[in-house]
Amino acid sequence: MAKRKRGGKPAGNEFADELVDRMARYTDAESLNDHIITPFAAALETVCSDRGYVLNIYGDTSNLVVSNEEDAEAIFQLVENYFEAKEAADTDSEKA
Repeated sequence: MAKRKRGGKPAGNEFADELVDRMARYTDAESLNDHIITPFAAALETVCSDRGYVLNIYGDTSNLVVSNEEDAEAIFQLVENYFEAKEAADTDSEKA
């Protein structure tokens, strides 16, 4: 089990700590996206692609799925079915 620092964060995760510190420098969504999110996503896509993985990010707040090419379509369908069911449920609850 990972040792814990103050605040409940796992010890020894320097990258996450550095990323949070860098993200805190940007006070609006646009600059955060330009300087952190987009470059990080591009790097992640490159690394996944180099290894033959498919990278998809879904969701209202993001759900990251990394898979092999063979499983990508099935995962895509699961996610699409989930969003369709959620949308239908939201529509039904609005009508009630």
